[in-house]
Amino acid sequence: MKLEIDNIELSFENRKILYGVYLQAESGMVTGILGRNGCGKTSLLRILFGSLKPKFANIRLNGFHQKEKLYLSDSAAYLPQHQLLPNTLKLGKAFDFFKADWSRFMAVFPSFHGYRNTKINLLSSGEVRVAETYLILQSNKPFILLDEPFSFISPVYVEKIIALIKIKKHKSGIIITDHFYRDILKVSDSVYFLKDGCSKLIKSHRDLENEGYITLD
Repeated sequence: MKLEIDNIELSFENRKILYGVYLQAESGMVTGILGRNGCGKTSLLRILFGSLKPKFANIRLNGFHQKEKLYLSDSAAYLPQHQLLPNTLKLGKAFDFFKADWSRFMAVFPSFHGYRNTKINLLSSGEVRVAETYLILQSNKPFILLDEPFSFISPVYVEKIIALIKIKKHKSGIIITDHFYRDILKVSDSVYFLKDGCSKLIKSHRDLENEGYITLD
């Protein structure tokens, strides 16, 4: 399945955020999005998901324009930047709600042993992010949208999340954004760079340097 978006018009307080963006994602692939703070990465994901309404956007699934929001058509799952799980919810109950297998989670993240009956507010921010990212990746949706899944996560957990993403992409198209550009380049099959409201395909670290996003030694 192929997901495309273009012809976006989004402004906040007369400031244009997105207006020249094209993005394509498809099953079997990971599509990365990079860009500085405020360039519109989160807004783009929210527009795709359906939780943010732009002035205009053309979203297509397999070439057909989508009038219905993707979350209403059960076509996408979304990990937002902010915390997803309620503080008073026990971690095991979250797994029950998402119909996720706790034993499979434990096989990948054994350090969570004994946390099943722990409330979310008693976990570290990194542990919460690991659990949330895992649960969204278990969603049986055609497209998975991940907004900064590596935030607050230790390197060993990042590597495990990357491994899970590589497995999941065989069933779903995945769109991911984060400031850890090396990890985005590592896990993605294609990468878009957002700048001045527009998108540009990135092929290498050198392209990011040319855009002024990184400095290579």
